[in-house]
Parts: sequence; structure tokens; C-alpha cells
Amino acid sequence: THTHTHTYTSRALSLVVSEEPVWRDPFYNGSVIKERGAVVLRLAKSWFRIGSLEILTRTGELDVLRTLLDFVIKEHFKSIATNDPDKYVVFFSRVLNETAHLIAHWMSVGFAHGVCNTDNFSLLSITFHYGPFGFMESYDPNFVPNTSDDEGRYSIGAQANVGLFNLQKLLEALKPLLTSDQLSQSQQILREYPQIYHQRFHELFKAKLGFLGNEEKDSYVIAFLLKLMEDTGADFTMTFRQLSEVTLSRLQKGSFAPSLWALSDLSSHKHFRDWVQLYLQRLSRIMSDSDEERQHIMQGVNPRYMLRNWMAESAIRKAEKNDFSEVTLLQKTLMEPFMEQEEAERAGYASKPPSWAQQLRVSCSS
Repeated sequence: THTHTHTYTSRALSLVVSEEPVWRDPFYNGSVIKERGAVVLRLAKSWFRIGSLEILTRTGELDVLRTLLDFVIKEHFKSIATNDPDKYVVFFSRVLNETAHLIAHWMSVGFAHGVCNTDNFSLLSITFHYGPFGFMESYDPNFVPNTSDDEGRYSIGAQANVGLFNLQKLLEALKPLLTSDQLSQSQQILREYPQIYHQRFHELFKAKLGFLGNEEKDSYVIAFLLKLMEDTGADFTMTFRQLSEVTLSRLQKGSFAPSLWALSDLSSHKHFRDWVQLYLQRLSRIMSDSDEERQHIMQGVNPRYMLRNWMAESAIRKAEKNDFSEVTLLQKTLMEPFMEQEEAERAGYASKPPSWAQQLRVSCSS
């Protein structure tokens, strides 16, 4: 199933909270704290992951590997004929394409999974096992949501390459079941991953900017904007959302009301006006509709609300005192993240994050 930001993910069925205390060391630094125990039950179409196949190949259990693969293909890849001699090659191609598309979608909403090892990568390209995840606030390709990831192996900007690494491991797991010709085919499919990923990435970001069709300089316009955002630390979610809300005449003038705080941050860059001119020229070649129509379309792909760490922390602090009002508000807000909501606005969910939010850290034990 999909989240309300259209990301394919496992879902939470229930959350059971206990009065039983649990002692935990959330940051592995010896600072043990007492928290309420809880169990969350999650659902997904399948929990098989790349690691499920890897371990069977490593232990030489090839009969079990074949049985598991055949089961996964029969149950979840019904368009692949079970008697197709190349079914494992087709399966690999499908997993590769869907993995590339999933990671591109993560990038389009600023989502950092946190722990992208092969045991956390679904064969069905479902987002799961994201413990210390985070939605990037200030745009930073080196954003790491997981405090435990000291080397930044799973930074948001590394996710596409980590996806490629995991697919290489998947191919290694499949290798004993492939003929030499099938292995060569699969290796060629693997080499196509960067192109598949970048194509989907650009499709998604063109939609975020309201572009229709393809133009040669589209990739440059996207990269230029992301560079401005990186240099100024502009908020990822709200920069795109406010581009969806601002009129083009106001954008051209370059002076923004306090409510357009992310664009105001972005406009401090010395090359902001250069980018705006490129952007307006690109839009002028496709805009047969009104400014309002453009805004409506762009607001349908650029959420106004994301689950920021400070929002979750605020809800957690209240919930620890048996006040679940903000948990309820968050759930209601995030069910309609593209729609402006009065209660969410009052709670500051679309405002500049509070200064204390910068001190928040999460880990696998948060």
C-alpha cells in the first residue's frame, strides 16, 4: 500500500502501549533512560528482502533458494511465466527497475531511509525497516538521519548508489541459478540502473517544478535549483511547496512575505535571479493555462506537511504524559499532506522549524 505521499511502504496496523517500563540506551553512550514499553504491528505484502536470498547462496542451500525464488515470483510477480526459462533474469530486471523508481521517489520527497543494507531492501520494492529514518529539512545531500551512521554510508545523497550496491548483491545471490548467457544479460541489466534511476528522478523533479514535456536544459534547471538550496540551506519540502503557491509575478520580483520563508531563504543566493529567469522562460514555453492552474497541479505533487522530527518529538512528549492529542493531529494532518489545514497551520507544521529542532537526534534505538 502507499502512504499519503504516494510512497510504497509497509503500514502500521496497531500500536500497543504498556505501563511496563523499559530501560533503553537510545544513543549507545551509557545514558540509560526509562521509557514505556510498546509494540507496533506492521503489515506488508511480503517481508522477503535481498538478504533472504543472499544468506541461502552463502550457505549453499541452492534448492531452498530456488524454491523461495519460485514462490516469490508465483505470488508477487504474476506477469512472469513460471515456466519461462529466463524467469530469474526477468525477475532481476523487475526488481532493479522498481528499486530505482522507489529510491527516486524517496529523493523527490526528501526521505532518508537510514539503514539501507540488503536485509532492509524489499524484493517487492516496499519501503520497510526504516528505523532511524528522517525527512530532510534544509537541503543537504550529506543529510544522515541516523546518529549511529558515523561514516554517512546511508546519507540521503548516497541512497541511489547504495541501491546499486544492493542490486549487485542480489545478482550475486542469483548467480548459481543462472546460465552464463543469463548472467551476461543480467549484468547488462545492472549497467542500465543509473540511467533508469536518473530518468525517474528527473521525471519526478520536473513534475515538482510544473514542467511538461522534455527540454534539453531541464536537468540543468533542476541541478541549478538544488545547488542554490544546498548553498543557502533552504528547506527542501517548503521550497518546492512555496514555488507551487507563489505567483510568477511575485517570483520575478523576488520579494517574499514572511509566509514564504523558504523562498526568502533561497532568494539570498547571488544567483537566485539567474535561476528564476531560466525557470520562468521554461514555464513560458508550456503555459497555456493560468497561473492558478499551474499552482493547482504543482500543489498536487509538492506536500505542505512532512513528518519532521520536531513534530514527532512534540507529540511523543505529550504522549508520555497520556496526552495523545498531537498524535491524533499528526495522523489527521499527514493523511492529507498536500492540503492546507487550519489546525496544522496553527500548530506551525508549515512554519520554519523551531531552533531546538536542530538538537534532535535519532538512532536505531530511538
